[in-house]
Amino acid sequence: MKSERKKMDMLGGTLADKLLMFAIPLAASSILQQLFNAVDVAVVGHFAAETAAATAAVGCNGPVINLIINLFVGISVGANVVVSNFIGAGDREKAGKAVHTAMTLAVISGVFLLFLGLVISRPVLTAMNTPENVLPYALQYLRIYALGMPFIMVYNFGSAILRSIGDTKRPLFCLVLSGIINACLNLFLVIVFHLDVAGVAIATVISNMISSIMVWVFLMKEKSEVRLEMKRLGLDRSDLKRILRIGVPAGLQSMVFSLSNVIIQSVLNSFGTQAVAGSAVALNYENFSYFVVSAFTQATVTFTSQNYGAGNYARCRKIFRLCLTMAITAAFCMSWIFVLGRSFFTSIFTAVPEVQEYAMLRMTTVLILYCVLSTYEIGGAALRGIGYSMTPALFTIFGTCVFRLIWAYTVSHAFHDFRILMAVYPVSWILTGIAVLSAYFIIRRKVLPVAAEKS
Repeated sequence: MKSERKKMDMLGGTLADKLLMFAIPLAASSILQQLFNAVDVAVVGHFAAETAAATAAVGCNGPVINLIINLFVGISVGANVVVSNFIGAGDREKAGKAVHTAMTLAVISGVFLLFLGLVISRPVLTAMNTPENVLPYALQYLRIYALGMPFIMVYNFGSAILRSIGDTKRPLFCLVLSGIINACLNLFLVIVFHLDVAGVAIATVISNMISSIMVWVFLMKEKSEVRLEMKRLGLDRSDLKRILRIGVPAGLQSMVFSLSNVIIQSVLNSFGTQAVAGSAVALNYENFSYFVVSAFTQATVTFTSQNYGAGNYARCRKIFRLCLTMAITAAFCMSWIFVLGRSFFTSIFTAVPEVQEYAMLRMTTVLILYCVLSTYEIGGAALRGIGYSMTPALFTIFGTCVFRLIWAYTVSHAFHDFRILMAVYPVSWILTGIAVLSAYFIIRRKVLPVAAEKS
């Protein structure tokens, strides 16, 4: 059947080519999703009435948005693991039940985040010391963006379910179409109607709505065990518990991680509007590099959880080795392309010399060692794939989040220098990578014994 051809056999055959086939469309999808925000920054950076303030407004909302949504995006990882485990074990009925629990949870969480975003937008932006000339724009952008939260959750959970059967191409198709619409709407609403920050926020909401509707339709037309039926929507207590057990630690990790970035952003705001705008420009290229790593992270989770469910322990170990190597290599190449071409890449988003200077300063400080981030991302993904979600979450919270907060209030406070503030990122990656990889190898010896390998 046509639908079955979309399903990838993760339990047998060669691995490297399948990992690449899985990861490349996923990386492209994530990069396109980030382009929603990148296009927002570029359009207001060139066409808004107050370019620096508008660029800063869109950019400084990134950590806030991540703080709001990352708990539930992490829970979608739990849905991916649970559905993948059932598929690996050959239990189609339980896989189907888990799908409907996950999508019901997506809708509920999206509505909750809509109201949460509207309520906390002003207090959070004020607490971050957002510059006075930036605050009205930032508040406007965040409140409009919050209206799209239900669509963001449906897309993320739906994509996680499609990934559980190895399908990363259809989510990519959704984002290609919605990304083109987003870019066109941005230009139309900002240049023609002069809506500036409001225009790019509206365009992003519409684009998210389109991508989520497409994913929902794909799931309803699916012929495999992940088919979505409206009448079966509901929360199964057992499946919900399993999803939350894996997803909540991952979500809390991401949420606390985002909280630390909000604190860093509040310190960054003290350097002024030009620094905030420049950081927003550079952050786009960090996100592009991260999504390459994230694609292999998702591949690690999905392939490991299916093979762990099937008892293919040697294959689980090989998945880790291949994904770590691929993630480090890909992140190194991409981040260094941005570093070497930093003058050109910053000019895409802004023509203000001071903003470009701060952007290039952040790029040369952060992106040079960006590949190190792969160590704890892949190590943590491998642990989640075998059911150990809390361990990497705790190490990541302490290694990156707590450490960054200490750095912000001690080192950065003592030396009020932009580059010293940015140095917290590579230093925290090194510390966290050592901790998570050590935990992975210790747990692997107990959980993935060679002698217990299934034939």
